[in-house]
Amino acid sequence: MNEIMKILFDTKHWLAAILIMVVACKPSSNDTHVKRLYGSVPAVQSAVDMDLEEIKKRGTLRALMDNSSTSFFIYKGKLMGYEYDLLKLMAKDLGVKLELILTPSIDGAFRKLNNGEGDIIAHSLTITKDRKKKVAFVDSHYTTRQVLIQRKPRGWRKLKAHEYEKRMIRNPIALIGKEVHVRKSSAYVHRMHNLSEEIGGDIVVVEDSEDNDTESMIEKVLAGDIDYTVADEDMAKVNAAYYRDIDVKTPLSFPQQISWAVRKNAPDLLTYANRWFKEKKKASTYQVIYNKYFKNTRAALRRAKSDYSTLRGAKLSQYDDIIKENAEDLGWDWRLMAAQMYQESRFKPREESWAGAVGLMQLIPETGKRYGAKNLYDPKQNIKAATKFLKFLDRRWSRTIMDREERLKFVLASYNVGLGHVLDAQRLAEKYGGDPLIWNDNVEQYILKKSKPKYFKDPSVKWGYCRGRETVNYVSDILDTFEKYQQLVG
Repeated sequence: MNEIMKILFDTKHWLAAILIMVVACKPSSNDTHVKRLYGSVPAVQSAVDMDLEEIKKRGTLRALMDNSSTSFFIYKGKLMGYEYDLLKLMAKDLGVKLELILTPSIDGAFRKLNNGEGDIIAHSLTITKDRKKKVAFVDSHYTTRQVLIQRKPRGWRKLKAHEYEKRMIRNPIALIGKEVHVRKSSAYVHRMHNLSEEIGGDIVVVEDSEDNDTESMIEKVLAGDIDYTVADEDMAKVNAAYYRDIDVKTPLSFPQQISWAVRKNAPDLLTYANRWFKEKKKASTYQVIYNKYFKNTRAALRRAKSDYSTLRGAKLSQYDDIIKENAEDLGWDWRLMAAQMYQESRFKPREESWAGAVGLMQLIPETGKRYGAKNLYDPKQNIKAATKFLKFLDRRWSRTIMDREERLKFVLASYNVGLGHVLDAQRLAEKYGGDPLIWNDNVEQYILKKSKPKYFKDPSVKWGYCRGRETVNYVSDILDTFEKYQQLVG
C-alpha cells in the first residue's frame, strides 16, 4: 500500500511539473516570438481604437506610402503618384488635410497602421489570407499578375525572335535551383515558395532588405547585381518602358487583387473608402488616374529619365543652385524657397500673372525694381530681388513674432497679398478676441473675413477688401509642399 501511494505521489508531482512547464512555455498574447515558435499562429497586433469620426476631428488623414513611380514621387517640383493623386482627392472629399508617412517596409506599415501612426496603407498591396488576419482591405482596385524580371541577353536587339526566346526563362520550372531575390515581407516571398511546391523543385528564394523596394530590386537586375526578381505586372511594364534591357513577359501567378488597407476595427473608414472608390470609378475619375501612371508609358519614360525626378535624382529644378545660394543668405532651408517658387511659377522663368507679376518668384515690376532687378525674366535677378523682399518682410515681422516657424507664415502671407492686408487681419484678430501673433485659426481667419463688408469696412481696417482664400491656401500649400520636399529631396 505504501509503495502504491509513493508511486501516485511521485506521479502527481511529475504531472504537476509537466503542467508547470507547459504553462511556462505557452506564449502570452504579448510574446513577440509567437509566430517564430508557433508557425501556425500568426502574430496579430492589437489595433488602436480610432475610426473615421476621430480622423475628421483631428483634421488629417495619415497615409502610409512608399516612394515609387506608382505610389508617390516628385517631378519638376510637382507632387505625383497613382496613390498620391487618389489620396489627395479622398482627403479633399473628407474635408481633411493629407499627411504622408513614407514607410517602405510593408511590415512596418502594418505596425504603424495598428499603433495609430497611420490611418490607411496606400501601398499597392496584394490581398492575401495572411494579411487579412492583420488588416481590413478596401475593395480591390484592380487585378494584376506577378511576373519574373530578368535581363535581356547581350546584343538582344540583333537576335531573331526564336533566338531571343530560347535564351529567356519562359517556363517557371527553369527556375529550380536558381536564386530569385525578392523584397522581404512582400507577397512575392509566399508566391515563390508556393511556386516551388507547384513545380516540384526548390527555387532559392533570397529575401532582401525591406528598405529595397520593388523598383530598387528591378534596378539590381538591370545592373547585373542579381539575375532575377519578381514584380506586379503593371509596375513591371512601367519600369520596362524606361529600362529597355529588362524582360517582364514571364508570368509567375494567376491574377491577384490589389488594394489598400485600414485597421480591422475601423469599419466606418472602410465603408467610406469602399463607397468613395465605387463613386470615382462610376465617374471615370479613377480610370483617368490609373491610365496616367500605368498606361501612359511615354510620360512615365520622360519622368524616369529626368534629372528633376526623385525617381532618379535629387534635383527639383534647373535653378536649384541659385535657390540654394539665396536661401542661405535668407536663412531658409533651400527646399522651402523652392516650394514657394513652385507655388509662384512652377519654375517657369517667363511666367506672367493676370495681376502683372513676372518671373520665377512672380514679382510686380515696381517691387523688382525697388530691390535691384532690371530684368525680372532673368532667373538670377528675379530670385535675388525676391530674397531681398523676403528679408525685408522677415525683419518687419521679427519685431513682434519671435518664433521663426510662426513668423514664416506671416512672411509668406505678406509676400502673397501684401503687408497691409495682413496687418489689417492682425488688428481684426485682436479686436474680435483672436491671437494676433498666431496664424492658424487666428489671423488667417480674419484674412478670410476681409471679403465681407462687416470686416473690410471695420474702422481698424486700412486696406479694404481682400480675397483671403487665395492667401490662406498659398501659405498652407507652400508649407505642405515643403514638407514633402523634405521627405524626398536631400
